[in-house]
Amino acid sequence: MTFMARIEEIRSLFPALSRKVYGKDLVYFDNAATSQRPQSVIDMWTKITSESNANIHRAVHRLADEATQAYEQARDSVKNFINARSRQEIIFTSGTTAAVNLVAFSFGEAFVKEGDEVVVTEAEHHSNIVPWQMMCKRKGAVLKVLPVDDNGHLRTEMLDEILSDKTRIMAVTHISNVLGLINPVKEIIEKCHASGIPVLIDGAQGVVHSKVDVQDLDCDFYAFSGHKLYAATGTGVLYGKKELLDEMPPYMGGGEMVGTVSFEETTYAPLPMKFEAGTQNFASAATLKSAIEFTNLLNDNELVDKLDKIRDYLLDYLRSDERITLYGVPRGTNEEKIPLFSFTVKGIHHEDLALILDKMGIAVRSGQMCAEPVMDRFGVTGMLRVSLAPYNTMEEAEYFVKCLNRAIDMLM
Repeated sequence: MTFMARIEEIRSLFPALSRKVYGKDLVYFDNAATSQRPQSVIDMWTKITSESNANIHRAVHRLADEATQAYEQARDSVKNFINARSRQEIIFTSGTTAAVNLVAFSFGEAFVKEGDEVVVTEAEHHSNIVPWQMMCKRKGAVLKVLPVDDNGHLRTEMLDEILSDKTRIMAVTHISNVLGLINPVKEIIEKCHASGIPVLIDGAQGVVHSKVDVQDLDCDFYAFSGHKLYAATGTGVLYGKKELLDEMPPYMGGGEMVGTVSFEETTYAPLPMKFEAGTQNFASAATLKSAIEFTNLLNDNELVDKLDKIRDYLLDYLRSDERITLYGVPRGTNEEKIPLFSFTVKGIHHEDLALILDKMGIAVRSGQMCAEPVMDRFGVTGMLRVSLAPYNTMEEAEYFVKCLNRAIDMLM
């Protein structure tokens, strides 16, 4: 099979990619928001919903056992995928947002007191800012911010002056959902650990575009969503070091997170159940196994090289057009950046461009990308974002450039 035939075979496994929009072939360039789902993920969700629809971890009947096994097999798949030490360190959530909120609340209750400090960065998604603000307000702590430079790179040289003996945790994105730059998270973790400061990594983009090994990173927490990794929506993962999770109180109460319950006292279930209260989204969580299997198929050298070439092509175009301002510019090699591009066009509103591109069959994101502080840093009200996945092609990228030029000419 030729390489192009293989690409077409991969694309054929994603039902949405074969549809038309306004009579045009769909070009889906909004993968940083959510990826499309392969048929294997759809089939897994359908099978559990239609054949094994029963609450997990409770009943002893066949359907409940099947659903429980599918759910727990997904946990094992995630453990192996990110190389966690133990399945007890894998907590299922509804997404990255829920995972960060869990840590902000429970870690805050256990380890943060009045006058302590929490550090985030200027490149964060709202979901890695607001939970920490809420915790700081509740505990009387102080939120500090590591800034980015004019190209969107974290100013890690400022860590020495920002970290202090009052810093209780640092939260940082692995890869910005706006800037597309791969942050030096291992360096940051080592710097923080030298002062005894734990680190949470927002891996919503990182887990899609890099090989994540939580033991090698030595991060204390790593959060990501399933729906950006080809799994069903409403799925997410929190990895946490067992020794920290053991010290943290539950985030929610009820369901199977209990050991014993009386009116005098309640004890809690061991990890990971301690943090999985209530009825879990078991059918969607089970799709993580199929999604990870599919992700592993896409991580071969030919497909990676193909995506790198598309990234380089679009990066060259967006940097060379004087009408366009690109945010998140590599200062070394292009390998510092994933195939995600946020930009503005002088004199044109980002939503106007997005609407015209939509009519041409191209799905892109416009707006603030849930990162208003990034917009403020660069003095804009919003941007246009293009984000690719391994199923995208050079032909689509060339069509996008043609259509973007046409749209700009129409609006100038």
